[in-house]
Amino acid sequence: MAGPGARWLLLSVCLVATGLPRCTGQQLHVCKESEYHYEYTACDSMGSRWRVAVPHTPGLCTGLPDPVKGTECSFSCKAGEFLDMGAQACQPCAHGTYSLGTGVRFDEWDEVPHGFASIATNLEADDGFGDAVENCTGSTWVPLGDYVASNTDECTATLVYAVSLKQAGTASFEYIYPDSSIVFEFFVQNDQCQPMVEESRWMRTTEKGWEFHSVELSRGNNVLYWRTTAFSVWSRVPKPVLVRNISITGVAYTSECFPCKPGTYAPAAGSSTCHLCPANTFSGKGATACQPCEPTAYAEPGSASCTPRPPCTDKDYFYTHTACDAGGETQLMFKWAEPKICSEELPGATQLPPSGVKSRCPPCNPGFATTNGTSCQPCPHGSYSNGSGCHSCPAGTEPALGLEYKWWNVLPSNMETTVLSGVNFEYKGMAGWEVAGDYIYTAAGASDNDFMILTLLVPGFSPPSPVLEDAESKEVARITFVFETVCSVSCELYFMVGISSRTNTPVETWTGAKGKQSYTYVVEKNATTSFTWAFQRTPYHEAGRQYTSDVAKLYSINVTNVLGGVASFCRRCAPQPAGSCAPCPPGSAVEPGSGACHPCPPGTYLQGHPSDGPPACQPCGPGTHSNQLRSLCYNNCSFSLELRGHLLHYDFPALAAGAALATGPSFTAKGRRYFHHFSLSLCGHQGRKAATCTDNVTDARLPAGAGAPSRVVTSYVCQAIVVPPDAVGYKTPVSSQPVSLADRLVGVTTSSTLDGIVSPPEHFPPGHTDLPDIIFFYRSNDVSQPCSRGRATTVRLRCDPLRAGTGTLAVPSKCPEGTCDGCTFHFLWVTGDACPRCSASHYRPIVGACLNSIQRTTYVWREPRLCRGGLALPAPVVRHCRRVEFWLKAGIAGGTCAAILLAALAAYFWKKNRKLEYKYSRLVMTAAVRDSDLPAPDSCAIMEGEDAEDELIFTTKKSLFGKIKSFATKRTSDGFDSVPLKPSPTEL
Repeated sequence: MAGPGARWLLLSVCLVATGLPRCTGQQLHVCKESEYHYEYTACDSMGSRWRVAVPHTPGLCTGLPDPVKGTECSFSCKAGEFLDMGAQACQPCAHGTYSLGTGVRFDEWDEVPHGFASIATNLEADDGFGDAVENCTGSTWVPLGDYVASNTDECTATLVYAVSLKQAGTASFEYIYPDSSIVFEFFVQNDQCQPMVEESRWMRTTEKGWEFHSVELSRGNNVLYWRTTAFSVWSRVPKPVLVRNISITGVAYTSECFPCKPGTYAPAAGSSTCHLCPANTFSGKGATACQPCEPTAYAEPGSASCTPRPPCTDKDYFYTHTACDAGGETQLMFKWAEPKICSEELPGATQLPPSGVKSRCPPCNPGFATTNGTSCQPCPHGSYSNGSGCHSCPAGTEPALGLEYKWWNVLPSNMETTVLSGVNFEYKGMAGWEVAGDYIYTAAGASDNDFMILTLLVPGFSPPSPVLEDAESKEVARITFVFETVCSVSCELYFMVGISSRTNTPVETWTGAKGKQSYTYVVEKNATTSFTWAFQRTPYHEAGRQYTSDVAKLYSINVTNVLGGVASFCRRCAPQPAGSCAPCPPGSAVEPGSGACHPCPPGTYLQGHPSDGPPACQPCGPGTHSNQLRSLCYNNCSFSLELRGHLLHYDFPALAAGAALATGPSFTAKGRRYFHHFSLSLCGHQGRKAATCTDNVTDARLPAGAGAPSRVVTSYVCQAIVVPPDAVGYKTPVSSQPVSLADRLVGVTTSSTLDGIVSPPEHFPPGHTDLPDIIFFYRSNDVSQPCSRGRATTVRLRCDPLRAGTGTLAVPSKCPEGTCDGCTFHFLWVTGDACPRCSASHYRPIVGACLNSIQRTTYVWREPRLCRGGLALPAPVVRHCRRVEFWLKAGIAGGTCAAILLAALAAYFWKKNRKLEYKYSRLVMTAAVRDSDLPAPDSCAIMEGEDAEDELIFTTKKSLFGKIKSFATKRTSDGFDSVPLKPSPTEL
């Protein structure tokens, strides 16, 4: 007899050769029930199908059951049941198993389940400019056990699942979407790539753990997409999107139930879901109940096994204080961190320190005072307190309402604390922060990657004076807190703000150890507001507690203008005849001495905040004016500049309100192309701002006209990140992360520095040497950790008459995000509207030749022409003129006359000089005679009546010219002429 191997080889040959179910000489046995299973054929046009038996291995047996008519194609079982193909009837699932009826569920993510695909792409291909586009091959969705996490880089990662539904069904899942820096969308397409669930495309950010999302699916082929793209503005890595428990109903019948995964159980038959095992219990696959751990071991909820308890250390307990007793004392209490996972009985274990040490209670917080000796109560309206007692405000003052917490004996009633698991992101019923007298600090969580959360709820605000719509600062209140972080690893402290019960928005993040410091956030909307602090010791999950000594501490919290708050001081106000106070009219300030309101003079505006002192009138910056209400300084879209003795006038119609420049400069940075959207509206009537940036990521799934975007930023200059529609496959672009860059106009000037803001000229190509750039300087109201004075913005306006319309906007080439330090943003706006109005200094005359006694003067623009509008070129001027021959004759005649006149003058001055020589010689002779003791002549002058001609001596013969000169000589003003005389005998 041939062996088994030979028989199998013979059977294979026969099957290949004949294709028959059996081979000559070999008789097949009748199929057993365990050797085949039932399947349904495809539905026919009548909606009918047949049940057929299919062997597990074709050709091994014969005698399969005959086909029978199956159930209708629309037949399905309920959740918790499966279709028994033998009886063609629904049966309940056994203990330890579950079923969705006509659906499937994916709740185990140790690896990407079969049927799913993770695809990574970049928003656009490399265009050959700048750095190479980042390689996105490794940017995919990552399975992490109970859930799958999205990418956090700037690639686009898509999780895809295709399913064919026999009937209409649903797709549902749970997700965590904590960071709007990631664009998260879920959509469904049919087999022709047409959207099927358009209204559910964009997901809303989450606030309180996992949220459930479900959409309807149509019968037929459906392709499900989960897509994420991160956009980093401030070089911050966003939090990933997490997805779990994906369920799809409407698929073909379920012929079997699925066993519960480890850590879960199904206690009863017919279960549609499995339950998590509680803490300190565990279970295996398909469990009907959870097994308790040994006393020396512990387990977190949903565990598949138990972990040995480590010895207790000082990291496993924390301290707190009790409420004050009747004697005004509090007790220091030590407690084990919950859940307690350590053992005190192991060698080397730390014991819990003794509790009960008493100390004096700290004073009440400002605005509160003790009434019965034990508890602190708020002071009545109209009074204030420093914590020791309530006092009435003096006349002419009013209480400055707010909330100030600087003593932490008990948690205030408007604050709550909890812990968010860093593993499954579910809230735990335990305190995340504990009071410690001088401060409140983070307690030990169940794991080092848990989020310790503290929330302060404020019902609203009551500012001392109305916030004007056109005011530079729309501040209604501000919160200031002093904090400290003590960290040995990469801990993070988050500060978030939620308005009107909407999702918390991260405002600031501190990473690592930070010394004791303060932070201030300005509130600009009067609504119910929540302030949240969340502290995470490490983002990595490890068993046990290793970093509980890493803590965050809050020393004080001060919120101003709280509706229904308390007062710690009184502020000056304008007294009323009835004795009460009233706010000053808009544009007026309280005079410190008298308390009377006085209006701010023109050219000034009202600046200040009650927490900084009474508002005062401050001068406006250069190139700006104050509005009528003295609430801000603005530029009326005009400017004047004196340049080389000429006064230039500018008009900026393109910068006016309502003509905001919206541009989307794209640039390559960090290996990929960014898409930033800057909106500018530099000036306007009475300082009205028209630049807007929106966040429509979480509201894009709303139908058109269903409401405004969830967040709109209005300012002079704002920034947002825009996803082009062609990059995300949608009809409209998606805008996210709007940020105001300019809330207050500091001034307009040609100088590169103003109020500590510098606009380096080297950031941009050089402009015109004959015309400087006009620079607008701004500051924002948002104060961030690196920008203590808020963000600043400079906009250079450069004249280019050839740039029509709004022109072009550019950012520094070395700083493609518009900023080189994250605090000061720089822009170059080149437009024809930045040119001055044309004046007489911008053109010159060209005088033509005199033709036919007519001369034409034409005016042309100086090149390059750096002006627009204003004066037009004057019309050519035509005037009569004389020819060159006339002017030549006139010149010759005039020259001859001038020559004769010059000759006469020369003769005159020659004769004059001769007389002076004679006088000088006589003076010399007289001096010589006096020196020789000879009698001097009585007179050497020619007396009146004497004949001067007899005494003249001519040493030389005169020429005709000399005779003419002598003849023309006149007497001097004294009536005498000085002439040379003959020498006397004594001189011979």
